[in-house]
Amino acid sequence: MSRNPILNGLSASAYIVVLVLVMNFGTKLAPRSSQLVAPVAVVSLFTLSAAVMGYIFCYQPIQLYFDGKKKAAAQLFLRTVAVFAGFTVVSLILLFTRAFS
Repeated sequence: MSRNPILNGLSASAYIVVLVLVMNFGTKLAPRSSQLVAPVAVVSLFTLSAAVMGYIFCYQPIQLYFDGKKKAAAQLFLRTVAVFAGFTVVSLILLFTRAFS
């Protein structure tokens, strides 16, 4: 991805938003699926999401690590996780403030 943890965190959040939108609109547009197709789609989506998130969170830190910059690799990974955690906390706050109002 990039060496900017804010951009990485935003990318992960944007990926999740796109998935949620596709799933939300897809369930309204798609007809009822068979008992075989739905589980295959869910497991495939989970696997794809793990690969995408692994790339977003780990690609640049692994590159830095193999370049001998272990401290920079750890800092980039932890900062990216921290930024993503911040977005997660904001989304949870929005969820719970709207749920109790």
